[in-house]
Amino acid sequence: MRRQVWVWGAATGVLALLGLPAGLLWSRLAERPEYVVVRGRAYPADSESEVLISADGKLALICVVLGLLAGAVAYWRAGRAGEVPLVLGLCTGGLLGSLLAWWLGHRFGLDGFEHALATAADGTRVLGPLDLGATAVVTLQPLVSVIVFGMLEALDAAGRLRPAYHGGPGAGEPQQVGRGEFDLQPAPPGGDVDRREV
Repeated sequence: MRRQVWVWGAATGVLALLGLPAGLLWSRLAERPEYVVVRGRAYPADSESEVLISADGKLALICVVLGLLAGAVAYWRAGRAGEVPLVLGLCTGGLLGSLLAWWLGHRFGLDGFEHALATAADGTRVLGPLDLGATAVVTLQPLVSVIVFGMLEALDAAGRLRPAYHGGPGAGEPQQVGRGEFDLQPAPPGGDVDRREV
């Protein structure tokens, strides 16, 4: 139980910390929306602008890529005793990391924006901070990572990822050569494979 808790905590912590570079990347890639200051309040400079939608899409893309990588790495590192804690870690860590990326990306430019609202004259155009219109984006990373992990596990169980032959045969098991193309049966009692008496 202690090891399982450690696996869950480690996976959660690592994925949560990945939210920091994800937030920095989002702040670099996404375009910040423009607002007009009127009586200390901000109004969109262009009501038909797709900047906010684009920002949602770029964070969604970052979360999907992180989810793909996290699911693949978790499958690669998983042991049979650690699968459940890893899957839980993918969920909690992925969600925390996505929330941290959103928070950090939103912080960039926020202080300057609030200062402009307090001091700028009416009609001044200012760049606002990044924000999410579709908050469900933060669920993409944990969702994708769990799906990837499950798909790889299913392929592994079906024998699609690893050869069926994992080593030498055990006692009484036929030897398999060439991925099961033919079997070499053990010699009958009292004789070898050529039926010569021993």
